[in-house]
Amino acid sequence: MLRQWQARRLETSFRDFLATPNMRPAAEFFLTDLYGDKDFSARDRDAARILPLMSRILPETLLRAAADAIELAVLSHAFDLRLAESLAARKDPMAAISLADYVRAYRHAGCPRLRRHQIELVLGVGRTLDAAVHKHGIFKLLKASRLPAHLAGLHELQAFLERGFTAFEALGGADLFLERIGAQEMEVSRRLFAGHADPFAQPNSSSR
Repeated sequence: MLRQWQARRLETSFRDFLATPNMRPAAEFFLTDLYGDKDFSARDRDAARILPLMSRILPETLLRAAADAIELAVLSHAFDLRLAESLAARKDPMAAISLADYVRAYRHAGCPRLRRHQIELVLGVGRTLDAAVHKHGIFKLLKASRLPAHLAGLHELQAFLERGFTAFEALGGADLFLERIGAQEMEVSRRLFAGHADPFAQPNSSSR
């Protein structure tokens, strides 16, 4: 329930990015592969085993994106558990999650510095993928790694990197996209910790 609630919130917050043709693929990648409510365990399992093996297949830039994505998934899961614990303490734990419920749970979970780090990891994955796009021959190496990655049982991680590369290639330069997302999500986090009545209001919203 919590992950679905957060996924809907993010889709609403990302509507401007989704409505901009060159930003849409990168926004969809963030929503499905970094912020999504799906199970990432197949991609992230046995990280200590996977990354040394991938280092023999993929260039360093893509390995960094994979490592950041795995760290992000672990941190996000830890935060989700803390929020879920707080939501479970409500009088009716299975009731629909209200905005007020979410704000209380977010503030109760605390750890503002780790929340900032969570956002920085999202941006870090984007910056690393953008850097990979601009390096000659990287996509050829990525495609060449499909078979060995599949044979090694790393097809989920391989698919994640390919989706990310394709999305950021379509973006044609990630600076503006990442700057806007970073500013937006940092402000949302600040408002949540401050107990703002409408922490997700967009800058052009009349309710701000």
